[in-house]
Parts: sequence; structure tokens; C-alpha cells
Amino acid sequence: MVESIARVKHIRVTPQKARRVVALIKGKQAQEALAILKFAPQAASEPIYKLVESAIANARVKADKDSEFLDEQDLYVANAYVDEGSTLKRFRPRAQGRAFQIKKRTSHITIQLATPEVAETSKKASK
Repeated sequence: MVESIARVKHIRVTPQKARRVVALIKGKQAQEALAILKFAPQAASEPIYKLVESAIANARVKADKDSEFLDEQDLYVANAYVDEGSTLKRFRPRAQGRAFQIKKRTSHITIQLATPEVAETSKKASK
């Protein structure tokens, strides 16, 4: 019964684009999610790939700390979501002395991995 969370904040990818990639891996086995992300053409797949790897490492450390057996093949993406981070505001010069605002959006991405036993007990507790 291992559960791990990994977060990255202020990553320079828009939340809309990151959500498309996160939707690909939600509910999948962790190793399968890594394979999907490795070959996904979207630019947001690289930081999410690193984040899933980090969550796997966090699960390994947590299992060692609690003296539990962990088979990394059992881990799956229990929850994954993207929140909007702060927006960098820049200005672009335009004709006749005007300026247009450019919004460079950032994201906060959270990945939660779990083993199947943890998922069953958390569902029972929420009911």
C-alpha cells in the first residue's frame, strides 16, 4: 500500500496544452504512462515524463522508509491534474505607438501514483 505524489510548479507550458497530455496517462500503469509520454509529440510531455519518474522514485523511497515491498509494475496513475500558475505579462510594440499585451502562462502539475490496494481503501473512505 504505497502512495506517492510529485508536483512541479511554474512550468512554462500553458495549462490547456498540459491537460491534453495529462489526459493521456490518467488511470494508466506508471510504466505504460512513461512509454506513452516518451513518444508523445507534444512539448508538455517532457516535463510530465520527468514528473512521473519523480513520483516513481518518491514511491520507492516511501516504501523503503516504511519497510514495505514495492513492485514498480503495480504502480498506476491514480490522479493527475494541471492547475493554472502565475501569468507573465509582456508587452509587444505595435503600430502608431500602441502596445499589445502578451500573456505567458505557467502551470502547476500534480501526479499521484498508488498501488491498487491504496485505491480501494481510499474509495471506501470517501463513501
